[in-house]
Amino acid sequence: MRFTRNSRILSVAAVAVFALSACGGGGGSTDEAATSGNTDAVIVVDGSEPQNPLIPTSTNEVGGGAVLDLIFAGLVSYDADGKVQNEVAESIETEDAQNYTITLKEGMTFTNGDPVTASSFVDAWNYGAAAKNAQLSSYFFESIEGYAEASAEGSTVTEMSGLKVVDDKTFTVALSQPESDWPQRLGYSAFYPLPADALKDPKAFGENPVGNGPYKFAAEGAWKHNEQIELVPNEDYEGPQEPKNGGITFKIYQNDTTAYQDLISDNLDVLKTIPTSDIKNFKNDLGERSIESPYAGNQTIAVPYYLKNWDGEAGKLRRQALSMAINRDEITEVIFNGGREPAKEFTAPVLPGFEEDLPGSENLEYNPEKAKELWAEAEKLEPYDASEPLTIGYNADKGDHKTWVEALVNSVKNTLGIEITGKPYATFKEARTEATEQTLTGAIRSGWQADYPSLYNFLGPIYATGAGSNDSVYTNEEFDKALKEGLAAESVEEGNKAMNEAQETLLEDLPAIPLWYQVAQGGWSNNVDNVEFGWNGVPLYHAITGK
Repeated sequence: MRFTRNSRILSVAAVAVFALSACGGGGGSTDEAATSGNTDAVIVVDGSEPQNPLIPTSTNEVGGGAVLDLIFAGLVSYDADGKVQNEVAESIETEDAQNYTITLKEGMTFTNGDPVTASSFVDAWNYGAAAKNAQLSSYFFESIEGYAEASAEGSTVTEMSGLKVVDDKTFTVALSQPESDWPQRLGYSAFYPLPADALKDPKAFGENPVGNGPYKFAAEGAWKHNEQIELVPNEDYEGPQEPKNGGITFKIYQNDTTAYQDLISDNLDVLKTIPTSDIKNFKNDLGERSIESPYAGNQTIAVPYYLKNWDGEAGKLRRQALSMAINRDEITEVIFNGGREPAKEFTAPVLPGFEEDLPGSENLEYNPEKAKELWAEAEKLEPYDASEPLTIGYNADKGDHKTWVEALVNSVKNTLGIEITGKPYATFKEARTEATEQTLTGAIRSGWQADYPSLYNFLGPIYATGAGSNDSVYTNEEFDKALKEGLAAESVEEGNKAMNEAQETLLEDLPAIPLWYQVAQGGWSNNVDNVEFGWNGVPLYHAITGK
């Protein structure tokens, strides 16, 4: 990819935030994977039931996202280190960081034989942005000129003015302001292309999607709901993620403990998250077939502003009190066996630009006396309505969250003396649906796995006004303004500084309570080789081979 500004030509990798270290795996590099191992083996991996039909702009959770990232290819993709590499794009050019010309490679097709054209991207992005389509990832297009008109509530505008098709292989993008890091976002699933038929009946398409990536559905109906999703290699794919195996089958588990037992019995090939109850033993159980490495992810608790007791000035004081009543050090050491790092802010330490000592970070420190004082101040402003006690929602099917939620609940209860309980949801899909529909009756386990390596990705899509993953329904003009200024910065370094300044507002308001930074703790069976986890904690599925 080329990125030009002020008549200088720079590689995007030189200006984007990509100084991430690789998360090493078991069998060596992906290059080695190309020449070793059984390349016909079908790899069985753990998965979760997607929340929605598999439309790229309607998927913002990991169950569906993992599948989309294998069956679609975007303009760019990210290697194991998080560095940008061209995928469908031949070039992405600009002279002012505001107006971009994108040229596609020749010969790219969808798995139904349709060519991948400029319209495949432009039409998909316009569909994602239009208010009438109510897509969860609409916010990712907010930088494009005309997004405000297309996304406004009740709008009948279906096309953003900033997108223009020049010819089959070329389109232009005009942003509403210069944004030097905009090209680095284009590997995220919201920016994937769609074949023309997809938009005729999106719901039906989402059940049997047709993509242009390294894999495709094994057959119509390959998504057996709540059981598995079968993918096979796309024989026409040519790119950096060429499959080194005979297919990927996502086996959908109702809980991670069952998945772990299948792993150690060699009935599951790859498990990306070790259950909390097995963290102390998984290295002994798996030996060299395990990984423990930081990645770009975090864990939080989102507290919606539409909940009684948690809005206004009194609500802000209670949020700060709640945060200070959580003993993160004890929970990460005792529950996670030291396999998590207590959060100091809202992003992740592996990202360039990360700063842990931001003003307001003291609100994330365990301080029971101060927590009691803040709660008492809130009581003077507006008495707490105990008829609506706080619950912490979590999904019971994946991640084994019950243990740490109960520890957190006890920490808060012992400090503040309030009624607080955990609230299990049967499935991740059920929990996400209530969050999306804004019908939560309490707080909810939240968090973020990076879409692309950037501080902004942990802030804008989650906390900006109207963002699709804004579970707290938070809005703050000062924060929104700081984000916009950060995106318009002359350099990534200046942008990171502005993003950290924006975090100061978050650290005061606490629309969500940061808990800890995530660590990739996973494992694989005796049946596979060449397992590597990437910068975002996700296995590089295409590189895995059988033995």
